[in-house]
Amino acid sequence: MKECKTLEEVRKEIDKIDEEIVKLIAQRSKYVKQAAKFKVSVDEIKSDERINDVLNHVRHLAGTLGISPNLVADIFKILIDKMVEMEIEEFKHGGAY
Repeated sequence: MKECKTLEEVRKEIDKIDEEIVKLIAQRSKYVKQAAKFKVSVDEIKSDERINDVLNHVRHLAGTLGISPNLVADIFKILIDKMVEMEIEEFKHGGAY
């Protein structure tokens, strides 16, 4: 992380990070769509066990990186909810991506 000299420089760096976050979310969504073809039911897509594993993993990672585990878990809950919806739609359409 670089030390910024102005607010504008900070904002430019934040914008770069935001672009990377969006690219990573897009990449994640493509894998989620692929996962649909391996599932046998909607219940399997909504797997509480898998969701809890992901949330525990990101909470732990957040803690090791010095960011609030609750903040990261809250963001991931929204991300997972939306991606579960997307995966269900993909599943209903035969997993074609």
